[in-house]
Amino acid sequence: MAEKHHWTRRRVLGTTMAGAAAAALGGKRAALAAPALQKGSKVTFWGGLIFSDKANKLLVDTVNKWGADNGIQTEAVMINQNETVQKVSAAVASNTMPDALDLSLDLLLLLSRQGQFLPLDDVYDSIGKAQGGWYAPVASSTDTSKIAGGRTGIPFGVSGNLLLRRDDLLSKAGFSKPPTTWEELAQQAAAVNKPPLFGLGLALSNVGDGNVQISVMQSYGGRIADDAGKTVTIKSDATREYLRWVKAAWDKKLFPPGNTTWDGAGDNQAYLAGQAAFIANTGSVGIAAKSQDPELYKATLYSSLPGGPKGVVSPIAPQLRAVPKSSKNPDAAKALIEHLAQPAFMNAYYEAAIYGPVLQDQAKFKAFTGGDPILAGLLDLVQKGTAPAYPDVFNAGYADMFNNFMIPKMVQRVVIDGWDLDKAMDEAQVGTQAIYDKYK
Repeated sequence: MAEKHHWTRRRVLGTTMAGAAAAALGGKRAALAAPALQKGSKVTFWGGLIFSDKANKLLVDTVNKWGADNGIQTEAVMINQNETVQKVSAAVASNTMPDALDLSLDLLLLLSRQGQFLPLDDVYDSIGKAQGGWYAPVASSTDTSKIAGGRTGIPFGVSGNLLLRRDDLLSKAGFSKPPTTWEELAQQAAAVNKPPLFGLGLALSNVGDGNVQISVMQSYGGRIADDAGKTVTIKSDATREYLRWVKAAWDKKLFPPGNTTWDGAGDNQAYLAGQAAFIANTGSVGIAAKSQDPELYKATLYSSLPGGPKGVVSPIAPQLRAVPKSSKNPDAAKALIEHLAQPAFMNAYYEAAIYGPVLQDQAKFKAFTGGDPILAGLLDLVQKGTAPAYPDVFNAGYADMFNNFMIPKMVQRVVIDGWDLDKAMDEAQVGTQAIYDKYK
């Protein structure tokens, strides 16, 4: 499930924050020439409400402190991330967008194509130069230059599916390190597979977690479509090899019963109930275990997804900040976004919010070096992870295919309906091409 999360709060001092953090990190700080801010003006900011009251309060307090230090009236409104699309759509229609806002990559791309946002290349370049550069998958996945004439979003955090594993059981079985390939994952899972504990708690159902199977297929060399993102190429020898991997694990009864019909919480519940040795999910499961089952929390370790014959495909999900063209105070909005990118605030925010870093220097933060296993897993994700859809093209056809769960449905044909691999691939190929054809 795509959920976000929690931890300790640190007081952030507005105008002295960046200088103190720069001294701690070798004297670096953003060098963007500050625009003249109009004292007495107003800035409205919509922040992304996450499952951490401490992180939410820290963000609001920091926005308001920045406003007070600069003589600017601030209005920080926290929007539930599940309601962002609805809120933003209504605001676009009524021309009531805020001056700056947090949003997902999907929504940024959609609205950037519609010309809703200002270019922020100067802010992006300044922050990157001051903090060691942006991580490659963050930089590539958030580049809106081709569709909007410039970068319209400033990344501030990364989430995505991690591989969670029962280190207590696996270490006893002789596996002290995470599996590096899906074949190794199946081997490790088989070694601890003792029902009611099953080795592979991977969803094969029509939910977001089931779409992890797209990444597995791609790591085997399978593709949804060609490099142009138009002609579907699901049927291939590489996809066939991937399906053999799934079928072999299924035949060994490594998957928990019902995983082809799980809802979005199915793998969460299986892991928390001690019924799965591995799952692919966000850090939310670890957060739940910390409060519900401390022993399970201590026994759990996190890493990026394993790789296949073609390498690791472990998609990241960036969160960004943008400035609408309708902003009545764009210079102040840009200055606020840059302020929120400074090291002292971001270190405290990461500790509370459970996001992975977006900038190279952020790997040095205490949030990621302090021993927290979930944050360590998120650091591993952004260092090894890939842009959304990679190596496929992240376009409207891909998004529609994703939302129609075409790959989980193909897998279900093999493991539940007993179809041969070619028949299952043929159905997925034809159905997905029909989806792509809608966007020609």
